[in-house]
Amino acid sequence: MFIDTRTVEQNSVIETTVCIIGAGVAGITLALEMSRAGVDTCVLESGGFGPDDETRDLYRGENAGLPYTFADGSRSRYFGGSSNCWGGWCRPLDPWDFDKRDWIAHSGWPFGLDELAPYYARTHELLKLGPQNFDPAYWEREIGRPDVRRLPLGTGHMRDTVAQFSPPLRFGKVYREELSRSARVRVFLYANVLNIDADAQGTSISRVRVGTITERKMSVNAKIFVLATGGIENARLLLASNNVQAAGLGNANDLVGRYFMDHPRMMSGKVRFRPGTPRNKLYDIKYHYQNAAVSAHGTKISSQFAPNPEWMARERLLNSRVWLYSRWYGEGSAGSEALIRFKEALMQKDQPGRNVRADIATMAAHPLDTVGFGLTRLLQWPALITGVTLQAIVEAVPDPDSRVTLSAEKRDRFGMPRVKVEWRLGDQVQRTFDKTFALLAQELQLAGVADVELDAPLEGRSWPTKLEGTWHHMGTTRMHDSPREGVVDRDCKVHGMSNLYIGGSSVFPTVGANFPTITIAALSLRLAGHLVRQLDLPDIVGNLRLEAANSSSMSIQVQPQVETLPIAASALTTLMKEQ
Repeated sequence: MFIDTRTVEQNSVIETTVCIIGAGVAGITLALEMSRAGVDTCVLESGGFGPDDETRDLYRGENAGLPYTFADGSRSRYFGGSSNCWGGWCRPLDPWDFDKRDWIAHSGWPFGLDELAPYYARTHELLKLGPQNFDPAYWEREIGRPDVRRLPLGTGHMRDTVAQFSPPLRFGKVYREELSRSARVRVFLYANVLNIDADAQGTSISRVRVGTITERKMSVNAKIFVLATGGIENARLLLASNNVQAAGLGNANDLVGRYFMDHPRMMSGKVRFRPGTPRNKLYDIKYHYQNAAVSAHGTKISSQFAPNPEWMARERLLNSRVWLYSRWYGEGSAGSEALIRFKEALMQKDQPGRNVRADIATMAAHPLDTVGFGLTRLLQWPALITGVTLQAIVEAVPDPDSRVTLSAEKRDRFGMPRVKVEWRLGDQVQRTFDKTFALLAQELQLAGVADVELDAPLEGRSWPTKLEGTWHHMGTTRMHDSPREGVVDRDCKVHGMSNLYIGGSSVFPTVGANFPTITIAALSLRLAGHLVRQLDLPDIVGNLRLEAANSSSMSIQVQPQVETLPIAASALTTLMKEQ
């Protein structure tokens, strides 16, 4: 059932068993599981079924670290959350991503990959993925095309890996009907949580207070509360709920908001293919997403290169992924950038200060770049590729000084402090970029495929302006068995609190170099089972255990290297439809 909070009676009190704050991937996954288990559940979503600027404004805040966009265009504050702007990349974390690595401070999870494996298996149905197989040899064989072939890797220090693409699944659209029909779940739209109220001892949550932009107020009482509003907003709500504990909830050891992480992304070098080398689409990101050539069994894939764990340990490096990146005709020009902004405006993803009329004028002033870029993205003609470079993302270091705090001056329309985000990256990240790019350049040369002229090394220099984040907000309520090292325990329960849990990537202690959505979904399925057990519903617990056992029997295929899991109308139309 869906309820518009703007229409509820003023100062209503909602009674429920489980209250989930946030309706993104984590929140909707938990709601679906609670519904199927027969648990009375209330979901509180800040937005409606689509974007609106008044709600989106609540995300905005200050940037205090590296240049970083963390609000407009990178998150979606409406039903479905960031799945509304997700690219669909899915790959489980590597086994070593869970390990304590002595060369990475604060690394390691309280459990290993084996704990999440049965839940990763269940995500394939949830996210509409293909077979539970991430073996590159399997996908090369199943695709069976001469232009989608694996490269021989000669050094032994690098391996090739596979990520699958969800369609991408928009949770707010695909699961809307099921939740609408649910007799157990009530989803309150336009419901902004203004405070999480704890008892006098600060050990139990008694209620959450809710407000709408139209000044309607209500509160929700529940046995269990789950905070699932994303890596930035989870920390903001805990810090702002400080009427009982001055430092905020769960923050006795000053950890809430610390260890903020995102996957940094960089490009480097010029790749010159040797004469007679055929175009290989398997590793080129520009042929992924929509190109049916790199797919099998109805599932699109992407293959990337990654360092082997032994080489990372020897060189004391972070995890990483690197692939080829073809540059389309007109890419990076004023016309192409205006076309991208115009598309985002039509999708209501535009940012403050943009001017649609000015973008139309820019496109008209640069017709060749605008049309050429749109046509190249549509048709993917090799003749319109102007060059090839390398692109990589690197694991972030869990740095306590990379953090989310509350602004001392700026407040939103509810009077809540806005966030201040300070994203930090150190020398270890720079060195990993340098070493990974150099290693892949060596591999391409040994394979007789290409020569690579790399850019100047990053280590020891200021970060260049071309550094990007990937909008994977992680780590601000990290998981650890000790309350001195983490905000939540291994069951995602806030240390020192009896009934407050946290869902989503903010609990990741370390983040690997893989895309977080599939792990968010797996952790949410695991958390749902734990909550049902806490509620002592024996019949449901038995069913969930049986389901998990059946899922775990479906193995994830692995590699020998321990793999886990008036513009041209048609061009413009296709570009605007891309998500």
